[in-house]
Amino acid sequence: MATETEVMEVLRQVEDPELGMDVVDLGLVYEVAVDGPKVKVVYSLTSMGCPAGPLIAQDMDSAIRQVEGVEEIEMELTFDPPWTPDKMSDDAKFILGFG
Repeated sequence: MATETEVMEVLRQVEDPELGMDVVDLGLVYEVAVDGPKVKVVYSLTSMGCPAGPLIAQDMDSAIRQVEGVEEIEMELTFDPPWTPDKMSDDAKFILGFG
């Protein structure tokens, strides 16, 4: 059975193509829930009009399917709360110049 940790690790393979950083370090993944073979991911984008949104969602889905035991994926896009640079990891803030 998949674990939340395994799902978060594969999501580190998914990059926001505009920022060149993975969605986990950017703080775009708000929640991962694993219930047997079902995985639910609640995520956001850096803006509502993010042109890379569909590509990011597709890449996230593909990455999660690599985890053994995953049979069903539910992706929930939310802007509540809205993403801000404060959600980024310290490493991401440093690399992108946020202080």
